[in-house]
Amino acid sequence: MSRASIFALASAPGRGGVAVFRLSGPDCATALRALTGKLPPARMATRVRVRHGDDDIDDGLALYFPAPHSFTGEEVVELHLHGGRAVAAALSEALLDLGLRPAEAGEFSRRAFLNGKLDLTRAEAIADLVDAETAAQRRQALRQLDGGLAVLVEGWREKLVRALALMEALIDFSDEGIGDDLVFDVVGQVNALIADMEMKKREGHRRERLRDGIHIAILGAPNAGKSSLMNRIAGREVAIVSAKAGTTRDVIETHLDLHGWPVVLADTAGLREAHEDIEAEGIARALARAESADLKVLVFDAGLLPAMDGATHAMIDADSIIVFNKCDVANPVDSGAGIMLSARSGFGIDTLLARLEAEVASRFAVTAEPALTRARHRAAVDECLAALAAFDPAKPIELATEDLRLAALALGRITGRVDVEELLDVVFAEFCIGK
Repeated sequence: MSRASIFALASAPGRGGVAVFRLSGPDCATALRALTGKLPPARMATRVRVRHGDDDIDDGLALYFPAPHSFTGEEVVELHLHGGRAVAAALSEALLDLGLRPAEAGEFSRRAFLNGKLDLTRAEAIADLVDAETAAQRRQALRQLDGGLAVLVEGWREKLVRALALMEALIDFSDEGIGDDLVFDVVGQVNALIADMEMKKREGHRRERLRDGIHIAILGAPNAGKSSLMNRIAGREVAIVSAKAGTTRDVIETHLDLHGWPVVLADTAGLREAHEDIEAEGIARALARAESADLKVLVFDAGLLPAMDGATHAMIDADSIIVFNKCDVANPVDSGAGIMLSARSGFGIDTLLARLEAEVASRFAVTAEPALTRARHRAAVDECLAALAAFDPAKPIELATEDLRLAALALGRITGRVDVEELLDVVFAEFCIGK
C-alpha cells in the first residue's frame, strides 16, 4: 500500500455545525504547520486559523497525534472546522496543493490494521458500529471492538499450534516410545476444539442475523389483513391495501427498529390455490420467505376457524405467532390461542409488538460471550473444521500434521495473523470514507 499522506472528511458530508477532517501519513505535521503556522502539543485541542496562501479558510480546532500513538499508527491530524461546503472545498484544495491525496474507503482503518493497531475483527467492528441502526447492533459491535472475538479465535489458534508442536515432537522423537501418549493428547485437543467451534458457529448464525436484520414474515390467506397489519406496524403506507383478494403479488419489505432490535418485516402474497401464473409465483415466493424467516406472523380472519384456512394453519410451528385480525368487524369465533387484534383500528397491536420483541430477544439476545458475526468468519471456521475432520493419526504423520497446519492457517485469516492480502479489499470495501 502507498504510504502517501491521505485526508478525508470524517464527519457526514453536507451542511452542518462542525466538519471533522482527518489526515494520516508522514507529511501531516508539515501540512498542519503550512496551514496554521504551528504544530500544537500532542493530543491537545488547539484553536487555529487555517490559511492557504493568501486565503483565509476557517477558524477552528486542530489536534495532532504523533506516530505511533495514533489510530493508524502514523502521524495523524484532525481539523475541526465549520461544516459548510465552501470550507470543505477550500480545505480539500489546500491539502491537494500540499501533496496529500483523498483517502479511499476504509483506508484509515486499513492502515491501522497494517500497522498492528487493529486486527481484522476489530476493524470490522468499527464498520459495524458506524452502520449500527439499533441498540442491539450497537452493543454487538462494541463487544467485538473490545476484542472478545479476537481473543476467542486466537485461543483456538494457540491450541492448534500446541497440537502442532506435539505432532512435530512425535516426528522428532518417535523412537523414544512417547508416540501413543502424544497422539492421545492431540486427538483429545482436536475433538474439544471441534465441539467448541461447532457451538460457536451455531450461535454465530444468530449474530449474523443481528447484523443484517431479523427476518419476520407476515403470512395468511388473501384478505386476512396482512398488508393492513404491515402498514400498522410500520406506521406508514408500505403495502397497497385493497378489498380485492390477491393484491399483493410479491414480497414487500420494510426495515424496522423493534425496541432496539433490527427487523426486516415482509408482507407476502395470500396463500391459496393460485388462479394464474403471476399469483402462483407470488405464492411460491411467500412460501420461500416463510421457510427462511426467523419468525412468522400467521394472520387468520377472526370470524373463521383456523382450520378453515388450511394453507396457513399448516405453517403453525414453534417459530409462529398466531394473530386473529378483524376482531372489530367480525364476531370472533372460539379460535384458540392467539392474539386478537384489528389492523384497521390498532386494537391489539401493542400486544403483538410486545410478543414479537420478547420472541426476538429470546432468540437473538447479545450476551457477553464472543461470537462469529460475519459470513467470512463462518467460512474460515468451516475451512478449519474441514481440516480437523480430515486429521487422522493413522495417516502418515507428515500428512496428519499438515491437516493441523491448514486448520491453524484458516483461523489466522479471521484476525489477520497470516498473509491475508487477498482479503483486505473485501474487508475494507464496505467502510465509509474517513474510516
